[in-house]
Amino acid sequence: MNETMICAVGNVATQPVYRELATGASVRFRLAATARYLDREKNEWTDGHTNFFTVWANRQLATNVSGSINVGDPVVVQGRLKVRSEVREGQPSWTSADIDAVAIGHDLARGTSAFRRTQRAENAAGGAPAQPEPAWETPPGDDTADRREAVAVT
Repeated sequence: MNETMICAVGNVATQPVYRELATGASVRFRLAATARYLDREKNEWTDGHTNFFTVWANRQLATNVSGSINVGDPVVVQGRLKVRSEVREGQPSWTSADIDAVAIGHDLARGTSAFRRTQRAENAAGGAPAQPEPAWETPPGDDTADRREAVAVT
């Protein structure tokens, strides 16, 4: 499958529109990505051309996006690029650049964000309890990990 995967960094230009469809949740919004460059003559940063993308997210990503991002938020979007054009009467009438999002998050280079894990459907419905996060770090003074590494290497 030859799909063009891109990563776009920009600002949310329109309020995300959430829809509940027969296939699941869906959300869309416009992303404005503006190039900036240093104008050496003026010695200041200048805005270049702005590209606009329509970002589409589905299922759980759509639900999380609708509760997490707003107009003006700096975001990073990763997904499949789809460019569509229409020709009327032999003349190009419009071109659209859409991103079918795989991942969307706040751009932490330009601010902070507080992450909240969502509840899975089986946990919310009284299914299996959530498992605690394992302790990945070795306590100080525990040399058993060192011995296991030495055995694995030899």
